[in-house]
Amino acid sequence: MANDLDALEDWAGVLLNKLEPAARSKLARSLAQKLRRSQQQRVKQQRNPDGSPYAARKPRDLKGKKGRIKRQAKMFQKLPKASYLKAKGDRQSINVGFTGRVARIARVHQYGLKDRAEVDAPQVLYEKRQVLGLAESDVELIRSELLNHLAT
Repeated sequence: MANDLDALEDWAGVLLNKLEPAARSKLARSLAQKLRRSQQQRVKQQRNPDGSPYAARKPRDLKGKKGRIKRQAKMFQKLPKASYLKAKGDRQSINVGFTGRVARIARVHQYGLKDRAEVDAPQVLYEKRQVLGLAESDVELIRSELLNHLAT
């Protein structure tokens, strides 16, 4: 995957340097928004960039709980909202990432770090779930958008 990105950067870099700064910024913003949409869809589908499903949640011990016990919801239901997942593009770069407290949660899952689920809860080692990442379809999206923009 890294080789694909390097090759894409080398190929597109020469062409993009010939564009005016305003056109480059417009293209970067457009690409950032499309990449954000593809990331949102992937997170909603609970899939890693390679297409494999996210690691399942650990089962919770609810023996001491009284009353109605609701079924566990899917992970990251609110994470792909546009208010949390931001996309930014300028003349030099494209950024798609999380902001605020959600960024910390996403980072813990992205790299499989230790964290507390609640304030006084014990630290737990989370499974690695690639919340952000480029799939082959994303690289193809970038290529096709670049070609479409340069053709017009």
